[in-house]
Amino acid sequence: MAIYVDTAIIAEAKMASKFGWIAGITTNPTLLANSDLSPEDTLKQLAQLIPGEVYYQLVASDADGMIAEGKAAFDLIGQQTVLKVPATAAGFQAVAYLSAEIPCAVTAIYSAAQAAVSAAAGAKYAIAYVNRATRLLGDGFSLVQDMANILKETNTQILAASIKSPAEAVKTLLAGAHHLTLPFDVLQAMTVNELSHQTVDEFTKNGRGIS
Repeated sequence: MAIYVDTAIIAEAKMASKFGWIAGITTNPTLLANSDLSPEDTLKQLAQLIPGEVYYQLVASDADGMIAEGKAAFDLIGQQTVLKVPATAAGFQAVAYLSAEIPCAVTAIYSAAQAAVSAAAGAKYAIAYVNRATRLLGDGFSLVQDMANILKETNTQILAASIKSPAEAVKTLLAGAHHLTLPFDVLQAMTVNELSHQTVDEFTKNGRGIS
């Protein structure tokens, strides 16, 4: 299991990089639009912060445009690149072409059928938007479970996104997701439990350690 930070804000990525347990950084066009830097400069700086994967989402709408954009992103980011490719007919065509050379993650999946095509096209990851799927379909966790059943005999893994709380993150993993990408505030919340703080305070008050 890997946990990624979902951000294009350099300051957030810097703080997350210090945690020591973040596997990489995922971005999307909306997140990149919120950066103070150009998308190119943002991606370059993000790649320098964490040695793991850096995800870039293609914005071209046709297969040829996606393929050209994917190659340009790889030239910019390098070996850390994972291309987020929309779950469309053109997107699956682009994945089939690009996945042999550049890791691809099919994004915005809302059906297990799309997960099956993702695997057939050679995608490394299939991305489910859990909270958004719950709002649009009624049960994002059921979607993840169906995807997990479809993908269990393949090399394609589930990366879950659109997660709004630690409880939602846990339910997503229990449903069968392999990896999570989380906003910075949810990352922080994952580490916190009031009972843990109470227990540590008791040890600190009543115990002794090396000096």
